[in-house]
Amino acid sequence: MTASALLDLDRILDGEPAVLVLEDGRAFYGQAYGAVGETVGEAVFSTGMTGYQETLTDPSYHRQVVVMTTPHVGNTGVNDEDDESRRIWVAGYVVRDPALRPSSWRSARTLEDELRTQGVVGISGIDTRALTRHLRERGAMRVGIFSGDRAGSPVAQLTEAVLDAPLMSGAALAAEVTTSEPYVVPAVGEKRFTVAALDLGIKAMTPTLLAQQGIEVHVLPATSTFEDIRAVGGDGGPDGVFFSNGPGDPATADREVAVLREVLGARIPFFGICFGNQLLGRALGFGTFKLKYGHRGINQPVMDRTTGKVEVTAHNHGFAVDAPTDGEVTAPSDADGTAYGRVRVSHVCLNDGVVEGLECLDLPAYSVQYHPEAAAGPHDAAYLFDRFVQLMEKGNRA
Repeated sequence: MTASALLDLDRILDGEPAVLVLEDGRAFYGQAYGAVGETVGEAVFSTGMTGYQETLTDPSYHRQVVVMTTPHVGNTGVNDEDDESRRIWVAGYVVRDPALRPSSWRSARTLEDELRTQGVVGISGIDTRALTRHLRERGAMRVGIFSGDRAGSPVAQLTEAVLDAPLMSGAALAAEVTTSEPYVVPAVGEKRFTVAALDLGIKAMTPTLLAQQGIEVHVLPATSTFEDIRAVGGDGGPDGVFFSNGPGDPATADREVAVLREVLGARIPFFGICFGNQLLGRALGFGTFKLKYGHRGINQPVMDRTTGKVEVTAHNHGFAVDAPTDGEVTAPSDADGTAYGRVRVSHVCLNDGVVEGLECLDLPAYSVQYHPEAAAGPHDAAYLFDRFVQLMEKGNRA
């Protein structure tokens, strides 16, 4: 038996204690999973049955404690190919029944070993169904996981520690997850276009899929200016601009919104996903709001109003755009009186009617709230990258 297997067996037999405490004082007792210690963050649940490695390494989950609704987690282990970024970003991890050992030929190590190595505190053996129902009824809230000696502290004391944690509303987190230096993902095959991609928490699969369209992708830090964007591609500037997914409250992203308004004003073709969709909404003059418990998982139904097709899509967002969902509307003018013409909500979530996409009808710009790169997840939305190519082919510039 390997040292890792012995460690797992010791954990199961000894029952290294752990407790999960929500900000409203409800507690769940279980066993430590991953690193032993304590962590706090926003409790959210993910409904995906697969793709936990991509979830863990998605920067959009920064400062969130992820509850897996599927009971059995870890059976495919962890490999060296499926990470979506340079590290695990979740603040904590909650599972019901962790696998004793991985069974995939691609596995390089166990999930718990990876969590332990990266210092991610988790908990197992709790009723994740009850926890998920609690979050659905009460809404996403702050949570703490405490293992080892700390697990024996009074719940009231642990609740105070949870309440000291910052709220997700008002959190500006893109600068904490973005790349520190620009880098280039070269086009696959013949180069057709050059795109400036603002990294607000980008997943590795996104520039990979753009590159497969013949696009040379210049990934820029979240702090980049419009001048930095225009410098991509030489004197002519980039053929398109992309804003990625990312964590935090879009209401805090005033600087990024100002940059996007310059992009729209220059009529450079624009595509945004997730956080980028929320920033497009703000740039067009709409507001944003926090969802009760958000959309997270790889099985969310969304209707594309252009085609009437219902797609099964991958989501990870706790905020949404507040825009009229029926018909075309004129975008509200921004503070300096700039108008952006007609806009329509192009996609809606069929579970709750939340805005899942925006399309500008008088500007070359569109966005979606979900993750079309499908890592992990279905491939129903891959056509959205084709639409970006079509926008750039038209070359609709001022």
